[in-house]
This record gives sequence, structure tokens and C-alpha cells, in this order.
Amino acid sequence: MLRYVVKRFAQSVAALFVLLTVVFFLTRLTGDPTDLYLPLSASEAQRAAFRQEHGFNDPVLIQFSRYISNLAHGDFGNSVFKARPALDVVLEAFPVTLKLAAFAMSIAICLAAILGSLAAYWPNSLFDRLVSILTIVTASTPPFWVSIVAILVFSMKLEWLPTSGMGSAKYWILPVAVLVLGPVGLLSQVVRSSMISCLNAPYVKTAISKGASGPRIIFVHALRNALLPLITVAGIQATGLINGAVVVETIFGFPGIGNLMIDSVRNRDFELTITCIIVAAVAVYLMNTIIDILYMRLDPRVRLT
Repeated sequence: MLRYVVKRFAQSVAALFVLLTVVFFLTRLTGDPTDLYLPLSASEAQRAAFRQEHGFNDPVLIQFSRYISNLAHGDFGNSVFKARPALDVVLEAFPVTLKLAAFAMSIAICLAAILGSLAAYWPNSLFDRLVSILTIVTASTPPFWVSIVAILVFSMKLEWLPTSGMGSAKYWILPVAVLVLGPVGLLSQVVRSSMISCLNAPYVKTAISKGASGPRIIFVHALRNALLPLITVAGIQATGLINGAVVVETIFGFPGIGNLMIDSVRNRDFELTITCIIVAAVAVYLMNTIIDILYMRLDPRVRLT
């Protein structure tokens, strides 16, 4: 176990360095942000002082080496737009994204377990076909379109839910629902395929011969083994929720890391943009590692190497 964690950590550090390098140089391609932060009446001396203060006068390679050196000492730089340490700004926004993604993935897994299990119990039925249609629709519908339609219908037409902001539970309903629609179809098909295999297993046939009822067969005897492939796929889908959160948070005005990243790119706040990506990448690494360990715990036949 320890050897696996150390190996994954080394791989993640290498991948993070490559990602950091690419993002750093891409942000520099957007141009000098001096004009965004200084008024048009600013003198050339003031502009030169601003560039010197933030290191924009140095060659890009010098800026990169200085940033890596500071990062190694835990210094993520200061946000020019927020006038605060970039890491502090990101860590304030990250819990919002984490809760949004956690709520959405938890609901998606529960729905997928129910829909996939019932579709497997009644294969080739109308319900099974409806679940298949759900998979196609959710996989082919972009979250920004669903978000806009949800706002038009439930917020503007019916006036049931608020359009944006973050407050009581009703502010979370539409953003969470939009994010749930993304993975629930695919996860349902994963559970269905796995459940069909489990229902044909000898231990399930033995339970049926002893008179076990349908719900008991599904939820007591077959579901645990059927959920094993779901864990792996859910981990991949969970990383995709971070991408979806960028769109959903922007449309619904959620103060999460996705919305913060969009603002930082728009304002050419280099340090804040890079810090957002670093924190998101570390979260994905931790999530994938936890999922691998959980998979091993649920299935003793699996050994992490």
C-alpha cells in the first residue's frame, strides 16, 4: 500500500510539473496585464514601475524559474486582481466547488445504482430502454445548454427557484441537478452491465433457489459486487465534474473555484489562474488515489502495485 501511494505521488508530481509548465507559458501568451490594472491616465513611469513590481519586465524563462523557486517554498504568489495571496483566495472558493461536486456525484451514484439495478432486473423492458435513452441524452447534452434551459423554465417562467447566487438550499437545486445529469446516464449503464453479470452468478442463483425476493436479490446479494466497476468510472466522472463546475458556477453565479478561474483568466491574473489549476489537479490526484484504495478494500482480489 505504502509503495503504491509513494509511486502515485511521484507520478503526480511529474504530471503536475508538466501541467504547470504548459499553463505558465500559455498564460504569458495573453499579453501584459498592465493596461487592465492601471488607468488610461497612468504615466509611462507608473507603468514601468508596475511591470517591475510584478516581474513582467524579466524574460519568461526567468519568470518561470522564479515562480518554481517560490512555489517550492510554499509561495504561490499574490493575486493582482484580489490584492491578496493567491492560495488564500483559491482555498476560500474551493470548498464551494467541493460541496457542489460532492452533492452532485453522491446523488448521481445513488440514482445510477437504482436505475441500473432495475434495468438489469428487467432487461429489454420499457424501463430498460428509457434508461438507455437517458444515457444518450445526458451524454450528448452540454451543461451550459441545460443550465440556460433550467433557468428559463424553473426560474423565469415558473419562478420556483432563484437564477443565481448562493444562499439557502434552494440556490443549490439547479446547479446540482445540472451536474447530476452529466454522469448519471453513463453510471446507470455501468451498473446495468455489471448487475446483469452478477445476477447470472452462481451465488445469486442459489439465493433465488432458496426463495429470495427480487429486492433482496438485487440490494443484498448482487449490488455490492455490481458497484465495483461503478467506483472506477465514478472516479473518472468526478474529475469531469470539475470541468462542468467551471460552466455551472459561472452561469449560476456560484463563488467557487470554477467561477474564480474564469475571472482570473479574464483579468490576466496569472498567479491566481495557475493556483486554481494546481489546487484542482491536486484534488483530482487525491480523489483518484482514494478511489483506488477503496476499490482494493471492496475487492480483496485487487492488489495495488
